[in-house]
Amino acid sequence: MEATMVDGSSVRLNDAVFARDYNQVLVHQVVRAHLAGARSGTKAQLNRSRASGGGAKPWRQKGMGRARAGTIRSPLWRGGGRAFAAEPRDFSQKVNRKMYRYALRSMLSELYRLQKILIVESILLDTHKTKALAAKLKAMSLNSVLLVDAEVNDRLILASRNLPKVGLLRATDLTPANMLLFEKILMTRAAVEKIEAWLS
Repeated sequence: MEATMVDGSSVRLNDAVFARDYNQVLVHQVVRAHLAGARSGTKAQLNRSRASGGGAKPWRQKGMGRARAGTIRSPLWRGGGRAFAAEPRDFSQKVNRKMYRYALRSMLSELYRLQKILIVESILLDTHKTKALAAKLKAMSLNSVLLVDAEVNDRLILASRNLPKVGLLRATDLTPANMLLFEKILMTRAAVEKIEAWLS
């Protein structure tokens, strides 16, 4: 299908990538898996076997007039191990490559239908200054935008990294989760071609 770029010229988009039906259930599953994989899962507590000390029985079994005790690291004791201690967890969820790519195609198609994807010839800056990029985006009435290019250069990285509502990604680093963080997505023609080669 034909799409109109920001400057008024037209670009040919692959229907297999930008004209798919929206599968909300699959997109939700893939986004959840992406966010779950970002969790560190490093919460941990000491159970009775990991708490230090407690090698010897505190007192003999009988004749002391006290309750039986086998170790000072019992969960009942102060300084003892935790009864149901938290262990490091892996929150990652498996997502097949076919499912992941289908979710990407589904999201790209829906965002294009909602006119949230804008295509430009290139995102070139004469300087690495943040105000230069900010002025360029303001002229296009873009407040919250994800910039996507085939390859990102140092000048663009330096210019965009201090803007709170601006993201920058290579085309092959695009994920369903980071597409939801911004109001608009500004893609270059080269990025579109790379995405189509990747997802076709």
